[in-house]
Amino acid sequence: MSTGKIIGGLFGYFAGGVFTALLGVFIGHQFDRGLGGFLNPMSREEQERVRTSYFETLFSLLGHLAKSDGRISKVEIAQAEGLMDNMGLDTSHRRAAIDLFKQGSNADFSVDRTMAAFIAVSGRHNNLKRSLLNYLIALAMADGELHGAEQSVLKTVAKHLGFSAALFEKLIEMVKAQYQFRGSGYQSQGSDTQSQLSAAYTALGVEASNTDAQIKKAYRKLISENHPDKLIGQGMPEDMVKLATERTQEIQTAYEFIVAQRK
Repeated sequence: MSTGKIIGGLFGYFAGGVFTALLGVFIGHQFDRGLGGFLNPMSREEQERVRTSYFETLFSLLGHLAKSDGRISKVEIAQAEGLMDNMGLDTSHRRAAIDLFKQGSNADFSVDRTMAAFIAVSGRHNNLKRSLLNYLIALAMADGELHGAEQSVLKTVAKHLGFSAALFEKLIEMVKAQYQFRGSGYQSQGSDTQSQLSAAYTALGVEASNTDAQIKKAYRKLISENHPDKLIGQGMPEDMVKLATERTQEIQTAYEFIVAQRK
């Protein structure tokens, strides 16, 4: 029996007998589910398996996405190469990424088999699953639009990851909006301020009608989900820390813009 169940059961029994002991076991089970990563940290071997799985899944799916609309465009190739540059891949890792990209573009590539293998290794790491989908959405939109074939592939990936159709659509809008806050920041003045504010709300997944406290809570949750240290701790390849850092900077910039406008 797990630690949480044992503690909860004993506490419940001494507090009020058999019924409260059973209640304590249930509460302890929920505790274990919520803090499973803390109570059962990954071994080095498991971390390596997760890193390898994440790397292989990401680049093979990128190749499949690029080919899904019939042809791999120069923009998509440039984006994939830019991703490799951002990751700072060494020669051997870059060669591996290119090979995986090519494998994903082959006619016999199976999204279902690839995702089943990824879930078998990384299924309990929710932040990793979300970050994988975020990066795939961002790369699919590299040419400025999301084609029907690309969206179909992403829907299949999202389904394997356990995301509902509604959450999938919301993530697409959030990633698209976050991209607007990349780089040097935003324009705080001008005729497009209102549209930028709307984009900032979308980037955080909130509404203009939300309170300051609600927006701050959503911002902190996103920062926590995308924090580089947390993702690396769950098994994200360390090569990808720059991408995770960019994502948190986009979220932070969007939040700061909202705060500035509300003042």
